[in-house]
Amino acid sequence: MIPNSVKQEIRQTVDQPITSIRQVSGGSINQAAKVTLADETICFLKWNTSADPHMFVVEEKGLELLKSTDTPLRIPSVLATGETDDGTGFLLQEFVSEGHSKPNSASNFGQALARLHKHHNESYGLDHDNFIGRLPQSNTPHDNWVDFFIQERMEPQLQMAANSGKLGSDTVSRFKAMYKKLPDIFPDEPPSLLHGDLWGGNYFFDQDGNATVYDPAVYYGHREIELAFTHLFGGFPSNFYSAYEEAYPTSSGFSQRKDIYNLYPLLVHTNLFGGSYARQVESIVKQF
Repeated sequence: MIPNSVKQEIRQTVDQPITSIRQVSGGSINQAAKVTLADETICFLKWNTSADPHMFVVEEKGLELLKSTDTPLRIPSVLATGETDDGTGFLLQEFVSEGHSKPNSASNFGQALARLHKHHNESYGLDHDNFIGRLPQSNTPHDNWVDFFIQERMEPQLQMAANSGKLGSDTVSRFKAMYKKLPDIFPDEPPSLLHGDLWGGNYFFDQDGNATVYDPAVYYGHREIELAFTHLFGGFPSNFYSAYEEAYPTSSGFSQRKDIYNLYPLLVHTNLFGGSYARQVESIVKQF
């Protein structure tokens, strides 16, 4: 259950003790619990005893950046982040109760994501690095999407996978060949603010049917990489996509490009979990 060091740090940070605890799912990376503070505020707490505790600090920054856009997306408020003396990082945030989708929930979600993606920046990247899962994510700014995609997304994960033996030299060579084709494949788009880790496990509909998103890996990037990720693990409802396209149409040929974009999350999963993800990466890159 929750380490005593985390409980003590929370008490000092929010000036209240935890009065009740119920363990809940924290995904594949963190441990988590639904906790109640002395003033009866109900919160969601997640912690990690082995990952870089700075992970939660930059997650808070990402959540605040998403919240600052004032879109209809519901972004849980952060109450505290911190690190204990033993190196355990934690994040305490508003607890949002999961509900069910209503007739317009998915289409409203698609429109809200389109509004988020209309928040543009001068360069691709961010003014600080963060994490994707528990892996470092470099956000060094670039003026060109292809350069950013190769140098800050593909190469760090590809080299990590190659160095650990999860991917072989033939696959690495195929990536190098694919890189040369990317300028003719990716359409020009301004850098859009992205959630950065938007798949079916990082959103739900609240009690009012509003889309609630969490666990971001925020940066400014090509919006198609975000849309591609939503297709990766089962996809989102069809009216989510139709509403998005109505609000912010994508360029023709996206369905042919999405596998290239999804090499990034698949490389991340290869480095985190190995197995079938490496085979998916190899299958995609062989096509190019």
